[in-house]
Amino acid sequence: MNILFVCTGNTCRSPMAQALLEEMAKKKKLDIKVKSAGVFALDGQAASINAIEVLKKERIDLTNHRARIIYRDLLEEADLILTMGKSHKDLLISKFDFIKGKIYTLKEYAYGKEEDIEDPFGGNINVYDKAKEEIKEALKVTIKKLTGGNG
Repeated sequence: MNILFVCTGNTCRSPMAQALLEEMAKKKKLDIKVKSAGVFALDGQAASINAIEVLKKERIDLTNHRARIIYRDLLEEADLILTMGKSHKDLLISKFDFIKGKIYTLKEYAYGKEEDIEDPFGGNINVYDKAKEEIKEALKVTIKKLTGGNG
């Protein structure tokens, strides 16, 4: 399965979600390919310092992450597209209607509630840590859904 995470700049939320899911999938030996992108990303930009720091506590290295802008091929190859906010979902559906049925906000997919993961960009380490925990908890539920409750 190919999963694509989408946020705004691809330097905070979506790379954290990508790295966390990759780690969880590896531990559970799940065949999941994960990518991330941003609707307004600057290609090649590094992950934010605080995103790198909060994932370090999870023993995940985000220093090699480079941001990428969303493009059609990424959307086409994804089996599931999980956005960090409703605005990302709405923007992508307005431009690429073929993704309807495979795009959700992360919280919508996990909990059935179309809510945003708050953008930590520009915030302190505590704001990033809160976002990371929100993402991590939603991903635990997401894995359960993807594995039929065996995650």
